[in-house]
Amino acid sequence: MWEGLGLQVFLMCLGAVLCSTVAASAPLEHSHRHRLSLHRHRERTGKEGQVLHRSKRGWVWNQFFVIEEYTGPDPVLVGRLHSDVDAGDGNCKYILSGEGAGTIFVIDDKTGNIHATKTLDREEQAQYTLTAQAVDRATNKPLEPPSEFIVKVQDINDNPPEFLHGPYYARVPEMSNVGTSVMQVTATDADDPTYGNSARLVYSILQGQPYFSVEPQTGIIRTALPNMDREARQEYDVVIQAKDMGGHMGGLSGTTEVKITLTDVNDNPPKFPQSVYAMSVSEDKVSGEEVGRLKAKDPDLGENGLVSYRFIEGDGMTVFEITTDTDTREGVIKLRKPVDFETKRAYTLRVEASNTHLDPRFIAWGPYKDTATVKVMVEDADEPPAFMATSYSFEVEENARDGTVVGRVHAKDTDVANNPVRYMIPRYTDVEQFFSVGPEDGIIKTTRPLDRETLPWHNISVSATEIGGHHQDTKVRVNIKVKDMNDNAPEFATQNEILVCENVSPGKLIETVSAVDKDEMVHRQYFHFSIAPEAVNNQNFSLKDNRDSTASIYVTRRGFSRMTQDVYFLPIEINDNGIPPMSSTNTLTIRVCSCDSKDTILSCNVEPYILPAGLSTGALIAILACIVILLAIVVLFVALRRQKKEPLIVFEEEDIRENIITYDDEGGGEEDTEAFDIATLQNPDGANGFLPRKDIKPELQYPMRPGGHPVANSVDVDDFIKTRINDADNDPTAPPYDSIQIYGYEGRGSIAGSLSSLESVTTDSDLDYDYLQSWGPRFKKLADLYGTKDSADDNS
Repeated sequence: MWEGLGLQVFLMCLGAVLCSTVAASAPLEHSHRHRLSLHRHRERTGKEGQVLHRSKRGWVWNQFFVIEEYTGPDPVLVGRLHSDVDAGDGNCKYILSGEGAGTIFVIDDKTGNIHATKTLDREEQAQYTLTAQAVDRATNKPLEPPSEFIVKVQDINDNPPEFLHGPYYARVPEMSNVGTSVMQVTATDADDPTYGNSARLVYSILQGQPYFSVEPQTGIIRTALPNMDREARQEYDVVIQAKDMGGHMGGLSGTTEVKITLTDVNDNPPKFPQSVYAMSVSEDKVSGEEVGRLKAKDPDLGENGLVSYRFIEGDGMTVFEITTDTDTREGVIKLRKPVDFETKRAYTLRVEASNTHLDPRFIAWGPYKDTATVKVMVEDADEPPAFMATSYSFEVEENARDGTVVGRVHAKDTDVANNPVRYMIPRYTDVEQFFSVGPEDGIIKTTRPLDRETLPWHNISVSATEIGGHHQDTKVRVNIKVKDMNDNAPEFATQNEILVCENVSPGKLIETVSAVDKDEMVHRQYFHFSIAPEAVNNQNFSLKDNRDSTASIYVTRRGFSRMTQDVYFLPIEINDNGIPPMSSTNTLTIRVCSCDSKDTILSCNVEPYILPAGLSTGALIAILACIVILLAIVVLFVALRRQKKEPLIVFEEEDIRENIITYDDEGGGEEDTEAFDIATLQNPDGANGFLPRKDIKPELQYPMRPGGHPVANSVDVDDFIKTRINDADNDPTAPPYDSIQIYGYEGRGSIAGSLSSLESVTTDSDLDYDYLQSWGPRFKKLADLYGTKDSADDNS
């Protein structure tokens, strides 16, 4: 940092010298340029129409330089402008315009000296374009055309290099050769690259040696050591520095971090941590169960570390199998088929582990495989007894007597102890208990006669349990077939009636009958048909056995009459040729029907069998609809009759609000407003007793019921209203009609509620309205209504 500061001081001193030199030479050059410009202007305007020859122009000073970041006490002199027309008498005035004129750059209008009043930053703006002109001080008229010039900000090394995209992350394969490119880092410097060495950068490595290096000019990071192993170290933190001024003393610098990760290659073979693995398996394990696991370690990652396992030799290659667990990279040994402790007690296997993906660059480092020995010991297990067959099939005669031997099952204990075995039939496999088994010998017998026609097969299970040990059992399937015996007589296949016409011709075939037998039909077995002996001499029908288990029925006489006999019964004897033979007599029903000339049956006595019975659905729906309509009409008629007979005044116990009673009389007229003395309300002090009603006075007066209190002299209108309400509620002489009273003042916090008596008819009241009978005809309806209701209440 001190080196940079010294360089800046040196450059500032150099800039001051240059400024003084420029200030001394600029006016001369500028004056020369103005003279040249003014001369050419006069030459062009003085000789119009004459071809002018431009003389060779000398060097013209048109640029000024100012060092950036100058922090001196006085404004910096940029330069001086002078015109040939300036005679030095003060009549010439210099004017400056353009970028920064008046704010950054100011000009002395008499001398033409230009100063910079502010510190300039080249990185903010590298140059300024200004225009100067000489004008007459009195008239402000131009003395010559304006002149344009440029003020350039001269760069100093005030910006350090920066890595705009840091920090960086890079990856390089492990075991890479020396000089392998990792990545390139680039720094930027805001200083002027065309002036000096302020922006000339040199890269160096501050951290990460001796593993990596960086090219000074390009910033390319390369490996510096051979055979860097990811398994030993995977990540490296490298610090790169960029320094300007070509890396010389006094330059500014910037740094960035580069995190370099070594990527994996397959440079490590799998390796078993031990050469011999011991495992065990019980003989009661079934195929597919796991025996054990082993793992060859491979420090490589991803597919480079994938390992596959296989058996290469051993006496158990057909008994065991090995697969690879892709998640744990373990070799899983499983049973291919069950083992038997009594047959073989140990197996030896040779397992090989190898990489599935090889890198050709490192094949010479191989081989990428390893082997280990696996010894599997077979453990003895208390196994259940084993039947000599996987299943048994037996046959037994139908209707065989109880205790008939069906067959025998046999099981033995395969363990070394060879314990005895006990047999039994689980009840859920033989719910009806048709069979029994000898507990010691395994002989299956019947417990009752079997019927093949009910159940031709019996599928049961027999369980063998080891006596002693862990009482393990095993089951075997036993299928028992019931052999058929000829124990069922044949019968008609169908029981349909035969219909014949009254005018049937003799010898006509009217039906072919067949038979069925529940017994099992054997080869060359058929049914023989004949008319039963009791009907052999009938003159109506005959039978012919077709010798194919069918028989034909013929008519033997002409003319049948339904009126004489409409049904004939023909008994037929059916015989089978089983052993022993069985026979049965079945009756054939023949019904006589009327037919037309084409022998089409028109009607028979048995109508329900040939004609559809009942009504159609549409007819039933129509009948039901008519019935519903008639019922609705009857109900409506009854309701109308009852409504006409009901009186206007209901004397039963009903809610009076359900009846509307119309009166032609409107009440007391205007006198209704005098039911209460309004003046009393306005002057509560005058309320000192009971005030009688002023509308219609009853002929008989009843004393006030106990509980009424005259209101004392008080100005509390609220108490007065409560008292009047209480008197009105307990007054037995009050008429039974509502009177709406309007009070201009209700008091504060009144809890009296509504003063209306509209709902008084539905509430229980102790008022006695018997006196209404003596009020005259105008109150007759009310007297009848309330008197009747009260009497009804009394009766109830």
